[in-house]
Amino acid sequence: MKFSRIIIGVILLAMAGIGFYSLSSGSNDEDYTSAVLEERKQKDDFMKSSEESPFGEDRNSFTGLKYFESDVKYRVRAKLQSMESKKVVLLPTSSGNENQYLEYAWAEFELDDTKNKLLLLEVMAMGPTRGTLFLAFADETSTKETYGSGRYLEVKKVPGASTVELDFNKAYNPYCAYAEKYECPFPPRENILKVAIRAGEKNYH
Repeated sequence: MKFSRIIIGVILLAMAGIGFYSLSSGSNDEDYTSAVLEERKQKDDFMKSSEESPFGEDRNSFTGLKYFESDVKYRVRAKLQSMESKKVVLLPTSSGNENQYLEYAWAEFELDDTKNKLLLLEVMAMGPTRGTLFLAFADETSTKETYGSGRYLEVKKVPGASTVELDFNKAYNPYCAYAEKYECPFPPRENILKVAIRAGEKNYH
């Protein structure tokens, strides 16, 4: 019982630290840019040294992921539009299978004087990610500057929230962008944007 309380305490402290770090890193553009660069460095370190790296045995020749420069313009606050009747969505994957998701909400935002909206999906598959949000998108940079099959973006679910932050500076490639052995869901057609998102991770190859 004592051990459980210690673990819970550590988790709470970690969460508090993350919250403080998020607030402080967003205090000004310079701090925010530094936080993004540090996150990218840590990801490069993982890709280069971890046995769980998608590059596998080729990770010794890994030279670093490629990114657009951080730009606060692409850190947007989107309005959430809830759905009364949520449907199951089947997304085809790179291996020819289909993954099931549940519609969660629309995220509406304006960028470059263009109104956009993205479909947020909820993971239905059993496992540790069940119930979390999934966002895959493509844009005018896809197949040119960025991975042709689209990129992903982490979105935090906050029950009852009317807005959500979409930080495209943290948009990342699925693992199938690095190795064909991975299975990656493609973006739904609703999430093919008519604007260029020159933020986040570029095409690796």
